[in-house]
Amino acid sequence: MDRRKFIKLSVVSAAGFAGFSRASSLAADSTRKRPNILHILIDDLGFADVGYNGGGFCETPNIDRLATQGMRFTNGYAPAPICSPSRAAFLTGKTPARLNFEFVTKFEGNSYDWDQAWRRQWDGFEMVPPPFTLNLPIEEVTIADAMKTAGYATGIAGKWHVAAHHGSYNGWSRTHGPRKQGFDWGFETVGSHPYGWKKSEKGKFGPYEPGSFPEDDLTAESIGFMEENAKNTGKPFFLFVSHHYVHTPLGTKCKWLADKYRAKAKALGRDYSDDQITYAAFVETMDHYVGRLLDALERLGIADDTLVFFTSDNGGHPSHAFNAPLRGSKWNLYEAGVRVPTIARLPGVIAANSICDTPVMHTDCLPTYCQIAGAKPPAAEDIDGRDIMPLMRGSSSEELENRCLYWHFPYYHPEGWKNYSKRPEEIGVNDGYISRTRPQSSIRSGDYKLIYFHDSENCELYNLDKDINEQNELSGEMPEKTRLLKEQLLDYLNKVNARLPRK
Repeated sequence: MDRRKFIKLSVVSAAGFAGFSRASSLAADSTRKRPNILHILIDDLGFADVGYNGGGFCETPNIDRLATQGMRFTNGYAPAPICSPSRAAFLTGKTPARLNFEFVTKFEGNSYDWDQAWRRQWDGFEMVPPPFTLNLPIEEVTIADAMKTAGYATGIAGKWHVAAHHGSYNGWSRTHGPRKQGFDWGFETVGSHPYGWKKSEKGKFGPYEPGSFPEDDLTAESIGFMEENAKNTGKPFFLFVSHHYVHTPLGTKCKWLADKYRAKAKALGRDYSDDQITYAAFVETMDHYVGRLLDALERLGIADDTLVFFTSDNGGHPSHAFNAPLRGSKWNLYEAGVRVPTIARLPGVIAANSICDTPVMHTDCLPTYCQIAGAKPPAAEDIDGRDIMPLMRGSSSEELENRCLYWHFPYYHPEGWKNYSKRPEEIGVNDGYISRTRPQSSIRSGDYKLIYFHDSENCELYNLDKDINEQNELSGEMPEKTRLLKEQLLDYLNKVNARLPRK
């Protein structure tokens, strides 16, 4: 065994066994056994793309059902506005700034140094972003590591994307894949997502009657993992269901779904694009697979003994997701880029149909799951997440309510947008890649959120309680508040040795 991996497992194991004696943990509650944990992560699902958040177009009956059975976090945040860093932060409890993992992974051998960057991709831009990080380091302690050493069976199905692509886009790395990061079981698949379609299948409908959907092996194998552990092992499980839905490319094999949303748009008088119609069908298809997971828990008799945590890795795509009323989209730090649907259900612990307005982030999952399992998480000063069980139980928490949340995205995106043929004011909703993100970082403190742009060193300040749309920029009216939050943000970036873009 690699020496670094041995040290990592030894440290987590010692912490895990020590954690069983914690009086506050669910594991120490003699009235119930340690719950299973089912973490469902959707790709690129926006805050308003689900029915329970009032989106009004995409229909998500199963997700809405889950929301009524558990707690809705109205201020649930992804750690990044883009996939890989958000997932790495979820797994480790550390922000992308602390991890030095701020952009999506590339194919193996696709990293580069500063000098090469000037000559290649970033030539002509005002700043040069940091080199791409290809792999989540093996020595990082993940949720799966902690759960495994606490006696949980650990599994993942679907998307990994925190290591360099191997063989094909999103192919699991052989050196930095899930089995190297604490997962006993893994099923590598894109499921029924168009990523796996043959060229001959694209643009064609299948023989699906109204109410029927394509089979999805990602969902089927996930259910198989739950069945095996519920019936045979006697262990609680941690299962990470990591969907490729609803990431592009868009597509549906269900003509009835496409017809349904085209008719719905017409009835509502909305001039939606073909992509938006297909996206709505895409979202409902994903919701169907979520429903199958929830139904399986009921059928197996373990729904009351399973924490279900549902969320998205970042906000919706700018060209087809229904991001309004939030501003922005995937790829930037306005609210639509990072505020995402977030639900937790654990009967007997989390009250049904409850709402929590305290801001939380995916980095909170590691310490929270450790608390549930009876495993001690890494030291608080080494991670950014915090145990949110008090909130889930319906209690207030001064520490959680008063803490600051941080984001760091020191890149331009989409890559190469400077060559876009249209000026920013000419770009419309149907023009595709419209984000045009500049290197930026942000902080949320209470109701206030500040975004700092590294190239201009300017800030934007918003009061999210009064202005969730981020339309009323306050830095000119509140210079002292702006100065203090900017200083606090830059102090944090310095403290965690964040990588900064350079001029």
